[in-house]
Amino acid sequence: MYYDYSESVKTIAPHRVLAINRGEKEDFLKVKVEINNEKVINYIINEYVNDKNLKNKEVIVSAIEDSYKRLIFPSIEREIRNTLTENAQERAISVFGKNVKSLLLQAPVKDKVVMGFDPAFRTGCKIAVVDKNGKLLDTTTVYPTEPQNKVEESKKELKALIEKYNIKRVIYGHLHGKKKYDNSLIGKFVSDMIKEIDREVQYIIVSEAGASVYSASELANEEHPDINVSLRGAISIARRLQDPLAELVKIDPKSIGVGQYQHDLNQKKLEGVLDGVVEDSVNSVGVDLNTASYSLLEHIAGISKTIAKNIVAYREENGDFTSRAQIKKVKRLGPQAFTQCAGFMRIEGAKNPLDNTGVHPESYDICKNMLDMLGYSLSDVENKNISDIDSKVEAIGIKELSSKLQVGEVTLKDIIAEINDELVFIEVKSRTNIKFGYPSEAVDCRKIRKIVNTAKYYILKNNLNNVPIRFDVIEIYLKDKKINHIVNAF
Repeated sequence: MYYDYSESVKTIAPHRVLAINRGEKEDFLKVKVEINNEKVINYIINEYVNDKNLKNKEVIVSAIEDSYKRLIFPSIEREIRNTLTENAQERAISVFGKNVKSLLLQAPVKDKVVMGFDPAFRTGCKIAVVDKNGKLLDTTTVYPTEPQNKVEESKKELKALIEKYNIKRVIYGHLHGKKKYDNSLIGKFVSDMIKEIDREVQYIIVSEAGASVYSASELANEEHPDINVSLRGAISIARRLQDPLAELVKIDPKSIGVGQYQHDLNQKKLEGVLDGVVEDSVNSVGVDLNTASYSLLEHIAGISKTIAKNIVAYREENGDFTSRAQIKKVKRLGPQAFTQCAGFMRIEGAKNPLDNTGVHPESYDICKNMLDMLGYSLSDVENKNISDIDSKVEAIGIKELSSKLQVGEVTLKDIIAEINDELVFIEVKSRTNIKFGYPSEAVDCRKIRKIVNTAKYYILKNNLNNVPIRFDVIEIYLKDKKINHIVNAF
């Protein structure tokens, strides 16, 4: 079937276009575009041959046939192939963006010392132990598989590390693109070892895609200059569980392994998508100041590469950050940079619970005064005991509350949304005038159903089942330059 296969250009799937291109590049396939050449040539002849030049018909036809064969058809073929490739690449890049965002926004595992297990056979399995903030504590190499088969010796050495550092999680890197037998063999070794430990230790499987690429990169060499290249991959695997966003941002986009034919795509576009996804992720969930790598920190507004490195150095020298205000002590991080970056930083277990929210330090006093007016305290924010805040605000009225606090309504709504840890889906509608109805009237039953289904997919995809949600509509009156925000519109 595939020795002489053909398919209509308009029906060919984008991923098959990329597969064809790769097959052709590797000299496994010969690809050509077929069209009805005779029909096209006859069309051209009819366009250019007429009664006035009929005596020269033979010469004209010969010229048409020659030019079509040498110039026109190759040009058509190139244009068709280029259009197909461009569309396929755009589709693949879009898929990559969606997949990598889902990967980056996986829930991190906090406050756990973990062991990274980078599997291999002949060269041995590389092991790295990192503390709760991702700082390297220890490394080793064990040989539980062929050709050495040092199963018991390997178990003994790993058990000793687990006991020494009170390790709670063993992170096993799934061999990318390998046979099921290879993965199950090493997976069984890890599982059997944990069963022999007389306390609770769990092992979790993550993809090891990109670990080896990272280990030989300039960034890895900069982060771990004294660590053997072969061991750096295990460090990366361990950190992927603790803070996926902080670790995976270091990996070359084409090596992350969550897209289609990434090595064949435009690498600048791929990097641009990754940067955009990281930026969106930072804006959505913030950055854990005590686990973030400097590679992630430099994606935050106001943070340069130098400042990012200084933040990590300060953390390693002085221990965990306990407040956002502490970052003012970091070298080269001035007041302007603090104003830009503070709102994106999160500190779990901070002295001030607002340091673990999206509320900017400049709005802390406003937030505290609002909580007092509504009968809450900061401990209520920390313990998430403010589920009825919307009803309390509604009882007073957002205009009245903003007036008392001397702050804009939009700013106040943002503060409430941040401390309430609420997911808000907003539909924006605009009108030049109300001749054909109010903007919100465009959000009919059909539109609402579509929005709700999209929200359900987003919640499922990002594991947000326990997060309170609401649906708002923002009306924009272009002529009057007025905005109306409808909370809980449906």
